[in-house]
Parts: sequence; C-alpha cells; structure tokens
Amino acid sequence: MGSRRRTVFVALGVTVGVIGLFFLTVWVLMSVLEGGGFPVGQKVAVVELEGIIVQAEPIVRELNEHRENPSVRAVVIRVNSPGGVVAPTQEIYSAIQRLRKSGKPVVASLGSVAASGGYYVATAADRIYANPGTLTGSIGVIMQVANMEGLLKKVGVDFVVVKAGQYKDIGNFARAMTPEERRMLQSLLDDVYDQFVDAVARGRKLDKATVESFADGRVVSGQQAMQLKMIDALGGLDEAIEGAATLAGLPPKPRLILPRKRFSLSDLLKDQLGLPLLDARQLFPGFPAFKTPLYLMD
Repeated sequence: MGSRRRTVFVALGVTVGVIGLFFLTVWVLMSVLEGGGFPVGQKVAVVELEGIIVQAEPIVRELNEHRENPSVRAVVIRVNSPGGVVAPTQEIYSAIQRLRKSGKPVVASLGSVAASGGYYVATAADRIYANPGTLTGSIGVIMQVANMEGLLKKVGVDFVVVKAGQYKDIGNFARAMTPEERRMLQSLLDDVYDQFVDAVARGRKLDKATVESFADGRVVSGQQAMQLKMIDALGGLDEAIEGAATLAGLPPKPRLILPRKRFSLSDLLKDQLGLPLLDARQLFPGFPAFKTPLYLMD
C-alpha cells in the first residue's frame, strides 16, 4: 500500500514538473521571438508621465518597481506634461534620482509638450531627447488668486471670516490681497523658483547664471532647447529607447516593458464626452505650480 502511494506521488510530481517545464519553455520562446532574447536582465522599461501633474504615487510606484526588478536594465520616461503642482513634481524627480543611484540609467523622452514641471522631471534623467518641435522650457513658478470682491458686492454677498492667525485667510477671493501678503507669497514663489533653477543646473551640469538666463518662463522648441543645452539630442521615443539600451550595454532593439495603462477621469471627459480639461489651478486654487499656459493649445 505504501509503495503504491509513493508511486502515485512520484507520478504527480513528474507530471507537474513536465507541465511547468513546458510553460517555462513557451515563455522563453515567446520572449525570444519578440526580439528581446532571454528576458532576464535584458529589458528597457518605458514609463509614461501624461497630463497635469497633480499626484505622484502611481508614477513613483512604477519607478520603484523597475528599480527593484533585476530584469530591468534601464528606464525611459516619456513626458507629455505641461507641468503641475510642485510637491508631486519633486517626488517624481526624486524617484528618478533613486533609480539612477541604483545603477540603472534613465533617459527622458519629451513628447509634444514637456514644459515647466514636465521639464523639471526630465532633468533628473541621465539624458534627455526631444523632437525639434517639442514645446519645453517654461522654467518658473506661478500662483494665481482671484479677487471677486467687486462681483460679490454687486450681487450682495458678504463673507464673514473668523480666524486665528494673521495670514490664515491669505488668498481669500472675497477681498483684495494686502501688500504684506503679496510680499509673503512672492517670497514663497522665489524660494520654489530657486529650487527649480538649482535642479536644472545640477541635472544639465550648467552654472546657475546660465540657467537663469533662460529660466524666465519662456517656452522653447526642442531645437532651441538643444542650442541652450537643455537637452542632449534630438529624437523621438525610439531614439530614446536606443539611447537607454546603449547606456545599459544592451542591443539597440531591446525587449521592452511597456507603460501601464491607467484610468484617467480627465481622458474620459475629454475623449469620450468631449469636455475640456481643467486647469491645475482650478483643481487646486492658490497652489504654487510648475506649469505653462500653452497646454490649453490642443
């Protein structure tokens, strides 16, 4: 009886092993046929940064996973963004820096628009590629606060504010901003602007004075950015992937891990319902932002 039971267990073990070996063989063959060779240690991952930057978590999580994945040798971040809120932009920037420190090269590929915060993120990469007609630059910080005091008076609406702290209602749209409040906010924006300029200077290996000469909010084309040494080469996503593969010591046509498709409410509203996208300042009124108004030019 015991001998028969052992025979059954051995037969089951052999069957499971054969099935597992079959699926492993199919997986390897499919990887080879896709042009990437044996998949382990031979991949370039592509990460997409699309639209207004209002949160960092999905992109940071994806970058961290590629950092810890031993089969990923390099990462290309494809940027199509006019910028966004400051803190999430800096979180993505830091995640790219951590990825580089792990020994994996990162290449930024600038799409149609990679301006302000979109360009800020790109400066964390080892190399930056852009098309000649890419809109980039727009190095600066902006905060806009509406003053609706006159309108509210016309319609007979009066706001009563109870606060503890002199500046707790700074930016209140029901009244004009005081000169002291304006000076305080200007000091805040100047500090964040300096952080932006320092990041560009470090990433592009330029002195701060050089960066400040074009860090006045201007938008430039990819071709102009090349002349200003804001990017390393002209080219699209394919050239960026080849560049990343070269930095990682891989063949020019490496096997790819394609970007994740994320559900986007803004894409649903725009593509399916035909509704316009919201400005980051409408979503987060009063937030300092790395952005350019040119993203409104669809």
